[in-house]
Amino acid sequence: MLSPEALAQIDREVAKYPPGRAQSAVMSALRIAQVEKGWLAEDVIRFIADYLSMPVISVYEVATFYNMYETDPVGRFKITLCTNISCMLRGAPEIVAHFKERLGLEFGETTLDGLFTLKEGECMGACGDAPLCLVNNHRMEGHLTAEKVDALLEELKNTETD
Repeated sequence: MLSPEALAQIDREVAKYPPGRAQSAVMSALRIAQVEKGWLAEDVIRFIADYLSMPVISVYEVATFYNMYETDPVGRFKITLCTNISCMLRGAPEIVAHFKERLGLEFGETTLDGLFTLKEGECMGACGDAPLCLVNNHRMEGHLTAEKVDALLEELKNTETD
């Protein structure tokens, strides 16, 4: 289900907790699985539950509570745009419109080629960098302008073809 490398990463996370508390590593396990698989299908959630000796419903509750986890397929590049007050005051509406126009998407949609998914996100705690977005939950891009959006999308497209 998961690669030996992913399982080794999960084991390192489990080792951070006292014996018998493997479930404490559930968020890390979900993150590791999502990085490897792209999203958390039901069989992946079941696998993690079994691996951590947890009820499936408990793992599912975590996976559906936090917006960093995807329980439906997403594009190779999930772009989450902050639309909270600081970003809104510093130009997020224009940036959102530009992303939507360039990608031909609304929030929650994925391009037909499976490359990009556009999401709306809550505050990301970097208000001084507003407006901003998060790429695949790991890369933050701030002080966005239409030109920076265009450059980011081109960079990500080129990453796909490398």
